[in-house]
Amino acid sequence: MSAANGIHHVSAIAGDAQRNVDFYAGVLGLRLVKKTVNFDDPTAYHLYYGDEQGSPGSLITFFPYPRSRKGRAGVGQVAQTSLTVPPGAIGFWLHRFVTLGVDHDAPSRRFGQTTLLFRDRDGLQLELVTADGATDARPWTSRSISADYAIRGVHGVTLWEHSIEATERVLAEGLGFRRDATEEGTTRFVVADGGPSRVVDVRAVGGFLAPVGGAGTVHHVAFRAANDSVELALRDTMAGLGLAPTPVMDREYFRSVYFREPGGVLFELATDGPGFTVDEPLDRLGSGLMLPPQYKASRAEIESRLPELHDPLAAPLASSEGDSRIEPVTTE
Repeated sequence: MSAANGIHHVSAIAGDAQRNVDFYAGVLGLRLVKKTVNFDDPTAYHLYYGDEQGSPGSLITFFPYPRSRKGRAGVGQVAQTSLTVPPGAIGFWLHRFVTLGVDHDAPSRRFGQTTLLFRDRDGLQLELVTADGATDARPWTSRSISADYAIRGVHGVTLWEHSIEATERVLAEGLGFRRDATEEGTTRFVVADGGPSRVVDVRAVGGFLAPVGGAGTVHHVAFRAANDSVELALRDTMAGLGLAPTPVMDREYFRSVYFREPGGVLFELATDGPGFTVDEPLDRLGSGLMLPPQYKASRAEIESRLPELHDPLAAPLASSEGDSRIEPVTTE
């Protein structure tokens, strides 16, 4: 059976686009690896953040809508996105969150790992998780966030469901995950070695509140398909499980198939390739607005409708070390 190789990316809805960039690039220190448009709605940005190369598994992406209502996480939704940091990094991030006014909780322990819950400026629920093996990644670093502390990428997601059984079948029979442990009402599923980007937690919350779509909520979670043939095999598996996967869609940087698991969460299958250097060199990722072929003729109109964005880590810095990125003085 073909299996997914963990999580490819998580996509969420945001409010103001510049505020989103200031938080994820400026506060969290992630690289803005691609600035494009929502392929289904070119009046809105699609912003991708990740590690140095925008590697599958490192990515969190956003559709910013400045007039979007505030959303609310609920049943049938990705309620929390966890990001991986190296062991010993939580103290650094706690100090940084206090200094920069980030809404956060006290550090705690979950599934034997140190965690730090926090919210972005739109209220999206996030978590830092310390994990061994994360130091093999190629994080995006800056003058104020060194490789010893930098975020490596997505660690996992937490799904809120009415019950666990039907979702477990999709994770296990469809994507190759296995049940690993249960703690305080949450069941952890892992694939392969269960390391960073290979974790899905499912919490059965019964008749909890229904989700309200809007800023501060997750739109979908994407799982990695190594190549096109694996993606097609996984698509066939989902159809065999009685789901309704879409045809393959070309998203320029990967190819996608979408379907809803029985609990209502929108899942995506995304290929590892071709990657983000198909239209920009590695050293220029995220520097310009990249448009897919169907919108290139409308560039002037699209640019006139989108606000200009400033990446707080892209400004030149006069430094003997040659670092070409700086941290913002403010983050609001």
